[in-house]
Amino acid sequence: MKKFILMDAFLFCLFSFHSLQAQKLSENIKLNQVGYYTHGPKNAILTGSVNEKYFYITSTNLRDTFFTGNLTQSKSSAYSTTKTQLADFSSFQKKGAYLLLINNLGHSYVFTIGDDVLSNTLNASLKGFYYQRASMPLEEKYAGKWARGAGHPDNKVSIHPSAASKERPAGFITSSTGGWYDAGDYNKYIVNSGITMGTLLSAYEDFPEASKSVKPSIPYDKNGVPAIIEEAVYNLRWMLTMQDPNDGGVYTKCTNASFDGMILPGITTLPKYLVQKSTAASLDFVAVTAQAGRILKKFKAQYPGLADSCVSAAKKAWGWALVNNNLAYDQDGNNKKFTPAITTGGYGDGHFEDEWLWAASEMYSLNADNEYLAIIKANQKLAKIEVPSWGTVTMLAYYTLIRNKNTATLSATAEMKKEVLAMAESFLKNQNQNAFNTIMGQQASDFVWGSNAVAANQGILLINAYLISKNKKYVDAALSNVDYLLGRNATGYCFITGSGSKSPMHPHHRPSIADGVTEPVPGLLVGGPNPGKQDGCVYEFSETETAYTDVDCSYASNEIAINWNAPLVYLLNAVQALKQSAGYVKK
Repeated sequence: MKKFILMDAFLFCLFSFHSLQAQKLSENIKLNQVGYYTHGPKNAILTGSVNEKYFYITSTNLRDTFFTGNLTQSKSSAYSTTKTQLADFSSFQKKGAYLLLINNLGHSYVFTIGDDVLSNTLNASLKGFYYQRASMPLEEKYAGKWARGAGHPDNKVSIHPSAASKERPAGFITSSTGGWYDAGDYNKYIVNSGITMGTLLSAYEDFPEASKSVKPSIPYDKNGVPAIIEEAVYNLRWMLTMQDPNDGGVYTKCTNASFDGMILPGITTLPKYLVQKSTAASLDFVAVTAQAGRILKKFKAQYPGLADSCVSAAKKAWGWALVNNNLAYDQDGNNKKFTPAITTGGYGDGHFEDEWLWAASEMYSLNADNEYLAIIKANQKLAKIEVPSWGTVTMLAYYTLIRNKNTATLSATAEMKKEVLAMAESFLKNQNQNAFNTIMGQQASDFVWGSNAVAANQGILLINAYLISKNKKYVDAALSNVDYLLGRNATGYCFITGSGSKSPMHPHHRPSIADGVTEPVPGLLVGGPNPGKQDGCVYEFSETETAYTDVDCSYASNEIAINWNAPLVYLLNAVQALKQSAGYVKK
């Protein structure tokens, strides 16, 4: 009898072994494809329906099982027909590379568990800005197979008739070299550089020590300067060229009249223009140059005179904005009056309460003058309160005043802290009801053009809630949005090019399309699900949280943009900085 029992056991093990070997990759298992912190939360999502009750964490060859867990009951998503089950393996804390397996369904992509799992992705996301540099060659030493020529020199750009003045009439030639290409196109826009620079500089300001550990392979020429600052300065120097030296106003953009074709940068010879000065551009410029002036005082030896130049430029642009306090950039209106017509990105903004608030907050943090405090108080209750976007920068003002010690005792700042914490609590309140157990995707309005930036900026707000309260729950919630961006979402994509196992291969990004390299330029965050589908491309899936397509025509869901990469850098840098205080790694 014992003999038969042993034989049955042997046959069962043999059957189980072959069953495991037969398992295939399942796209129904959605998880962070990059990795989880050793002692941090670890969740995966199963989409669809299976009759299995258990999941397993196995070796990458499926031969060893290290952890068994229970799948939760099925939950319906509010924003698609997707049904989900949660696999929580937070208690599994063995470092290594693994698969998540569900019998009769398949296994996940490989993921890692460790103490520094986000470091490479953080480095890549910051290096994404290097790949966007204009007016300089990307050397093979740094860019590898994505090396290219200098792109647009922008050393001879014309004043557009919409920007003409006595000193600089239409056709006047000036230089506006450097900076970053804004997105998948080859133009440069002050308004979008505003939020981008404010976010990157804040990534350093909030976590200066952690920022020293961010070391992408980019050319350094300043000893002792963190890479985040080095990269930001490249764009800052371009921004300074966008100020009219005669009156202090700031041009809205440096642009072709129309978008370039799908070619490498610099091949086109189409003329570039500096287009109309505007209140929004000037105030965003004030905010960035004031913040930069404050930060760069620490690096006077490396950047002689730059901090002072920034402060001077901020004051001059502030003076222009006081006189021109309601001048919107109206591209359609301009095109009825001026030629050539400009049809590139508008970034038009007709509501300036948030820009006044942000600019005044940065100026007050630089120089506690009652003039700035009065404007802060006047605009605080007028400005829209939501996670930041290029057209709504209220929270950037909040973060600045909360961060700086000389403003932290203001009654206005105390109210701002309450509002940040209230918004953070509203995020946490419904997280468990979300089918993917993330902060992102709790409401349909999260899924807009650039929805992945919504996820990253939600994470930044939660990090700021932690900085105010020191409550670890906010870091955990922010980390759920990191998981979202890296694969725990309804599409199953890790949304950063070159990261994870399933990442975008065909972003709407001219260099990636035209360079002849199979893989796209790495480290770039694509826009993400957008049911608006404004590009008119064919989408396989059209429900709210699945309306994403990895094709290069899809500028509405698959373009990249600097203002999306910036909050990604901030969020990853913040989590890396807080991993010990949050208990994700042991000291």
